[in-house]
Amino acid sequence: MSYATEKLSEEKVFKDPVHRYVHVRDRVVWDLIGTMEFQRLRRIRQLGTTYLTFHGAEHSRLNHSLGVYEIVRRIIDDGFEGRPDWNPDDRLLCLCAALLHDLGHGPFSHSFEKVFHLDHEDFTQAIILGDTEVNAVLRNVNKNFPKDVAEVIAKTYKNKLVVSMISSQIDADRMDYLQRDAYFTGVSYGHFDMERILRVMRPREDQVVIKSSGMHAVEDYIMSRYQMYWQVYFHPVTRSAEVILTKILHRAKQLYAENYTFKYQPVHFYSLFDEKISLKDYIKLDEAVIMYYFQSWQEEEDSILSDLCRRFMNRNLFKYVEFNPNKQMMDLMELTSLFKKAGIDPAYYLVVDSSSDLPYDFYRPGEEEERLPIHLVMPNGEVRELSRESEIVDAISGKRRTDHKLYFPLDMLEDVSTKKSTKNKIREILGF
Repeated sequence: MSYATEKLSEEKVFKDPVHRYVHVRDRVVWDLIGTMEFQRLRRIRQLGTTYLTFHGAEHSRLNHSLGVYEIVRRIIDDGFEGRPDWNPDDRLLCLCAALLHDLGHGPFSHSFEKVFHLDHEDFTQAIILGDTEVNAVLRNVNKNFPKDVAEVIAKTYKNKLVVSMISSQIDADRMDYLQRDAYFTGVSYGHFDMERILRVMRPREDQVVIKSSGMHAVEDYIMSRYQMYWQVYFHPVTRSAEVILTKILHRAKQLYAENYTFKYQPVHFYSLFDEKISLKDYIKLDEAVIMYYFQSWQEEEDSILSDLCRRFMNRNLFKYVEFNPNKQMMDLMELTSLFKKAGIDPAYYLVVDSSSDLPYDFYRPGEEEERLPIHLVMPNGEVRELSRESEIVDAISGKRRTDHKLYFPLDMLEDVSTKKSTKNKIREILGF
């Protein structure tokens, strides 16, 4: 028996609050779960700063990765086995790509990436292809296997059916995170009939298609996604925490560039600040490391860094007002000037933040992100794009919703022991 087909002597089972159980029988999958790089995902939250809004949102990237693996395992073992367009030789590749798809996420992922100009997908591929425990396991399957897994995750693999299971507008990744994030945040929006969707999924040449009888379950899934984005992922309190987090990282980077002497030297950040981070250094980063520095930097001499860290650690977040950039740019310019006059640095304390989402789209060739549409297979075998059949989906298809807010520290403006008239003017403009 080759390593690729080796089974454990007894099936391993993880208890899971979303899927009840995660089943592992393949030796390769079990060995990947035990690697250092995969276990690191325990120390990175799935939802970044959302725990400051929804106190239950403490689940990790590892939780989610196991969930995506389990959905793909069920799609293949319970639904695709023996069907004409399915090649069983792709099974292990799909399972490994599902398990490892988020391997390169860093601490507080998206905020972190923006400040330091990183891309977690690049690090996912680097971990899979580099000198790592994960790579050693994958290489034991065959020497090309790490490259195949990396290509599936990067959406460049030749078999688009395999890619679509991990990355499309109805894939295992989204089906897990919507339900998992709903469970841990305590909201009801993210729940949909996944069992029904799994039963009506079919392999079809270059993508997964849905039997037309399952269309209503897919509509439910798309509306769940829409609600989760606006009620949870783009929650203004969560965004406030992200704004402060981002500004802490910017401030620390700025101070380092100015040769500021830190009381607590940010040794884990040096290669990030220099934008020369190695894979070895990146893998050492997790949220416990970042929080250690934020805790320590509350004692720094720099008043901005210490204040922002205290705010983040103690959840003393910025307030916000709705902001229309098309109509209020003059207000923003005046506020920027008044903040400076009040001795409050607008670069760190007056922030416009925008959220944007496209809940569903049909295929638009040549766009920066080509979104593979959801296709229904009709009783006569014809394949039709979802929004052509569903009035609900057609109503939201291609319609991007964008939201802008202006964040600021209200407590600083309420302290009128200095610059009273200036602060009163600021509050008047902001409507406080």
